[in-house]
Amino acid sequence: MLILELVLNGILLGALYACVGISFSLIWGVMNIINLAHGSMIMLGAYVAFFLFSALGLNPFLAIPVSGGVLFVIGYAVQRYMINLVIRGSIFLTLILTFGFDMVLSNALLAIFTADTRSITPASASRVVAFGDLRISYVRLGVLAVALLLAAGLHLFLNRTRLGSAIRATSFDQEAAQLVGVEIKDIFPLTFGIGTGIAGAIGPLLAMTTSFSPVLGDALTMKAFVVVVLGGLGSIPGAVVGGIVLGIAEHLSTLVFGSGYQEAISFAVLVAVLVLRPTGFLGKRFYAEIKG
Repeated sequence: MLILELVLNGILLGALYACVGISFSLIWGVMNIINLAHGSMIMLGAYVAFFLFSALGLNPFLAIPVSGGVLFVIGYAVQRYMINLVIRGSIFLTLILTFGFDMVLSNALLAIFTADTRSITPASASRVVAFGDLRISYVRLGVLAVALLLAAGLHLFLNRTRLGSAIRATSFDQEAAQLVGVEIKDIFPLTFGIGTGIAGAIGPLLAMTTSFSPVLGDALTMKAFVVVVLGGLGSIPGAVVGGIVLGIAEHLSTLVFGSGYQEAISFAVLVAVLVLRPTGFLGKRFYAEIKG
């Protein structure tokens, strides 16, 4: 029963990791930008939900579109008026720029909310559904459902809409996309905004499942990187698989190593996958060749 509980908790955590990785991968795959401020943007989404919950009593699930919308606007503006200035330069310029933005954002959150850990406990947190001796809260099931819906929604958007097709075309070959009428200057800020919007939507989900503080952002950025490499860059199903594998591995490892080694386990899994399958679980070799 303990193992089953750990696996279920790992799936829940993995679904959140998957969303973190998907939004990170979208920006990286389309724009060739590693957004080092990604984790801090998730934290901003969490604090937006925390403010709405504590000040206005808004249910954190209802805060998800608000957090997502706020982060979409911020992400769109950051790309349009900051990153766009250096996007044609070296990748190190964008790394430095996003790192600097990460420092500004995390320190702003520290100044406003302090380093104290926070959490959101909705009224339904005590309600559980029982599977024999196993009990899972409605909140956790809701978080899992929303996380999977976010992943499925993005997958459908990219594959079933004209804008999604334009984004995918841009990720494979920017020049060819321009030849068929895709406006790259419009696709880039929209893509960045969608990625950060998903990050903002993850914030309330994270806040309902664990305590958080502004310094958690850097750890989430590293998790995003691990999930993307595990699943394969450019693959949404791969990110889902990578996130769930990582979540389960971290929880099961506590049986042997305790909770203090979860970070080490995640990178051990990363190294193992890179050795056995460098393209990730569902990554495609041609994608890496094109992006290179």
